[in-house]
Amino acid sequence: MMNETNEEELLKEERQQTQDNEPVQESENQAEDKEETPKELTVEEQLGKAQQEIDDLNDSLLRKIAEFDNYRKRTLKEKTELILNGGEKTITAILPVLDDMERAMKNMQTATDVAAVLEGVELIYKKFISILEHQGVKAIDTKEADFNVDLHEAIAQLPAPTNEMKGKIIDCTLTGYTMNEKVIRHAQVVVGI
Repeated sequence: MMNETNEEELLKEERQQTQDNEPVQESENQAEDKEETPKELTVEEQLGKAQQEIDDLNDSLLRKIAEFDNYRKRTLKEKTELILNGGEKTITAILPVLDDMERAMKNMQTATDVAAVLEGVELIYKKFISILEHQGVKAIDTKEADFNVDLHEAIAQLPAPTNEMKGKIIDCTLTGYTMNEKVIRHAQVVVGI
């Protein structure tokens, strides 16, 4: 009998604990339901929120348009300045040669030594070539070179003095130049046939 009494007591305690736990579970479930369902916004509130988002996006768009317009104007101005003043560096590099030429011309009027005048002009020429090389300008080599349409312009064809000179340049009538590996003036040449 004691066993039966103990068993009954145990069953009662279990039922009591189950009943005690149920309200806690119910209140937890109710709290979860409250968290999951946010407060419903009224139509006016939703409309106001949507209007605020539209206003923010419009403001952002207008700012981006203005920013891009300013960027376009700035780059256009910089490009125009580059076109107008792009040769400034080259011109300022050439000005000393111009000064030397003026001095040489002044000295030529009173000079009696032709060799000294010739030496002065050669120095000015070398200085000018050096300045051009610093700017990336180089003369196209034509001495006994093969004819190349990318570099040369044939202005005449003459019979070649030897078989080895066929298709090669015999004479250069106008020097050609490249600037930074781009042809800016083709060399005018006479080609052997």
